[in-house]
Amino acid sequence: MGSSIDGTMTDSADHISAPSGLGTAQVILKPRKAQPFFGRHPWVLDSAIHRVEGAPADGDVVDLLSDKGRFIARGMLNGRSKLRVRLYTWDAAELINDEFFYRRLESAIKFRQCSTFSPRERSGVRNEPLTRGVARGQPNDALRLVFSEADGLSGLIVDRYGEYLVVQATSLAIWKRLDPLVDSLLQLTHARGIVLRQEAGAVKLEGFPHEEGRHWGKLPDGPVFIEEHGLRYGVDLREGQKTGFYLDQRENRRTAAAYFAGRRVLDMFCYSGGFAMNAIKHGGAAEVLGVDTSEKAVALARANAELNGLANLQFQTGDGFRTLQDLAENRDRFGAIVLDPPKFARSRAAVNDALMAYHHINRLAVNLLEPGGILVTCSCSGHVAREDFLHMLAGVAQRSGRNIQILEQRGAAEDHPVAATCLESEYLKCFICRVI
Repeated sequence: MGSSIDGTMTDSADHISAPSGLGTAQVILKPRKAQPFFGRHPWVLDSAIHRVEGAPADGDVVDLLSDKGRFIARGMLNGRSKLRVRLYTWDAAELINDEFFYRRLESAIKFRQCSTFSPRERSGVRNEPLTRGVARGQPNDALRLVFSEADGLSGLIVDRYGEYLVVQATSLAIWKRLDPLVDSLLQLTHARGIVLRQEAGAVKLEGFPHEEGRHWGKLPDGPVFIEEHGLRYGVDLREGQKTGFYLDQRENRRTAAAYFAGRRVLDMFCYSGGFAMNAIKHGGAAEVLGVDTSEKAVALARANAELNGLANLQFQTGDGFRTLQDLAENRDRFGAIVLDPPKFARSRAAVNDALMAYHHINRLAVNLLEPGGILVTCSCSGHVAREDFLHMLAGVAQRSGRNIQILEQRGAAEDHPVAATCLESEYLKCFICRVI
């Protein structure tokens, strides 16, 4: 007898070892729970599962079946996580093995070879041919090569910084397959080195060891320097936030700058100074103050400003909420404010608290803006829907007594596509507003 995940005993005598890549067990859904997965949503929560037939280990390939026994999809199990099964294929004949992952990686990387994804291409500098290796296109290029669910590779993120790759594993099943995945990435990109970065929250939820800094190949002794919209940035592959840089805000940084001419700008949660430097170089801002809680981030922002020879920028450490309150008490005013805070909601249960935090910080910012000022406000919380964020802004307008005109609604850069069957992949919201 074997034990199912929900604690019931199952008869494992009929379980026959499946060929590598086929399901080693069957996950049976509760009645009326199958529709999202027939609709190709990749996340099966524990609350949707009736029982597991067989005795799979965490990370094993399993088949998802309806309560009537109909095959739906094939994925990988994690009995330690509320996100119990991540689905990868809806083809019953397709094996989930090393060859499967190679094909998915190859497809994702080839997709990014399209010229529309290259900032240097837009500037008239063509990338080298694909046959030279994706990671060796241009030494200063930075790009997201793999974006988890959007590329059919739930739990895997791969970013390229010049000749190096940063891999982020957010699922146990991907973490257990890191070595063959890295082998495939090396074949496809010819990267000089690959480093693993991990989010503490994902490690805790998924239940695998924290191995920050694990790497393959040779890594640089210091920062890697990338170029974006004519600005150079130093990226710390080992200790920088996320994978070292916020690639998703690439186009938003440049677009927002166009609204800052002659204005005094406050860049809250500035990290390495992306919005701030674009405001000066491309927007003609009069001056910019950047604020971040991390001393390392502020030091990096200052170094980046110096690297680019930019003046009229100041960076300082400070808590975002406290800094905004202090500025208001000092009756300070700005012509434009950028709010790009860290993720406020890491689960659906945290959405209401997150919306309250977004309301509070946006109201503080609105009160600091001159009439006709520009507010660039962002959310990277995937569980906070765009519509909910809009309602939050409406509440800010009502409570502050200020009219908020939404000029642009934006998302992540093109190398972060949204999966139509997993709208949680539309995690980044960026609204450019005029506050009257």
